[in-house]
Amino acid sequence: MMHSWLQPTWTRLVELGERLPHALLFVGPPGLGKRELAEALAARLLCDTPRADGHACGHCPACQWRLSGNHPDFYHVVPAADAAAAEGGEGEAAEGREAGGGKAKSEQIVIEQIRELQGALSVTGHHGSRRVVVLDPAEAMNVFTANALLKLLEEPPPGCVFLLVSSAPRRLLPTIRSRCQQWLFARPATEELAHWKAHADAGAQALLALGGGMPLAAERLALAGGEALLQRFVRDLGKLQAADALKLAGQWEAWLKSKEALAAGFGLPELVDWMLRWVSDLAALRLGGRVRFFPAQEGLLAALASRASVAAVSSCYNELAQIRRVARHPLNLRLVLEDLLLRYTRAVAGARG
Repeated sequence: MMHSWLQPTWTRLVELGERLPHALLFVGPPGLGKRELAEALAARLLCDTPRADGHACGHCPACQWRLSGNHPDFYHVVPAADAAAAEGGEGEAAEGREAGGGKAKSEQIVIEQIRELQGALSVTGHHGSRRVVVLDPAEAMNVFTANALLKLLEEPPPGCVFLLVSSAPRRLLPTIRSRCQQWLFARPATEELAHWKAHADAGAQALLALGGGMPLAAERLALAGGEALLQRFVRDLGKLQAADALKLAGQWEAWLKSKEALAAGFGLPELVDWMLRWVSDLAALRLGGRVRFFPAQEGLLAALASRASVAAVSSCYNELAQIRRVARHPLNLRLVLEDLLLRYTRAVAGARG
């Protein structure tokens, strides 16, 4: 079933019919269902007998091939790490790598994948003339991969539709963006979430704010044990004093390497994102606004905000944003955590006035 906040976009796509362009770029924050919509559109395009509402029938031979993962004219282009996580469980794979069990899978879409795609698209389709490529996340391409894809977008094979999904379109080459029709996805309005809230479990609803108002992000976080992770995060920051920053860095290093965190896919990038959202709420309160990401902790945040200046909190946010840029490839996890917490305590935990 299509999520209610995606239904207007779906209707517009269906109405385009044969006027659908050969390349579409779905752009918006993560956790909205962009990939799900791309998959639904791909299913419609490949289906022999789409339903009246535009969705694939699910019963024809083409749908049966697709559902079994064997449709010869349907191509997924994703980073190797994403493919491995989908096949065998990201937590177990991460735990094995941490223990020295093998080389980490690439988080990039590499040029060899596009070359293989070029070869596959150079021959006639196996079932009719329609072929569909879903590429997600598009920003995972480096410049060489993007240039290889650009050749396909400039001279697309007959009957081929490219569906690119991106949460960071500015990281795409301008030439890639210019070859695609862009479809923008925005955070759902409150009324659009009514149906979701009626059916979502309490854990997902409690994590909706931390997920930036993105319902699917909240669901994924809840399934990964997000409530327990959040409780520890808040508990540790709530009692943190400047003198304890280095001690907490050591504890958080062990936490990020624990089975619990690895199974949840909770690493340094996610932790830094939470810190940024925490400091963002501090800044909002210091400026007379309301919290956005941690509404249940508004009292604690208000007490912390009263101890720091606007300049200190703003500076801390900017410094954490710099740390986020290297969070996926830190040279030394412990040093990054120490740097992060020392900057935070200097701005907040130990500040006065």
